Amino acid sequence: MEIENIFHPLPEAKTEEIVETLLENDHLRIERIVSEGQATPQGEWLDQTADEWVVLLQGSAGLMFEGGPEIAVMRPGDHLFIPSHKKHRVEWTDNTQKTIWLAVHIEP
Repeated sequence: MEIENIFHPLPEAKTEEIVETLLENDHLRIERIVSEGQATPQGEWLDQTADEWVVLLQGSAGLMFEGGPEIAVMRPGDHLFIPSHKKHRVEWTDNTQKTIWLAVHIEP
């Protein structure tokens, strides 16, 4: 067993968002996601087969849910549960610092 730190080392994410699997089994996947100004491509929606619980640890981001009236702004410490097949998109992530997410995917 080895202790690791969620904040160190942080990969460079200027050109693309970095998704790293920290733990995985048949029903659960935990990821560290590092963004630096990335967003879901315009017109695309994420439609995941797994439930997802996500917490924003650093930076900021704006999420949009299909049929929702406005962008939900997330700041450090904010977390939310996204049920499977709830279409959503990342409208923006902070481009002045790294945005760090911890995502827990729960397979049916």
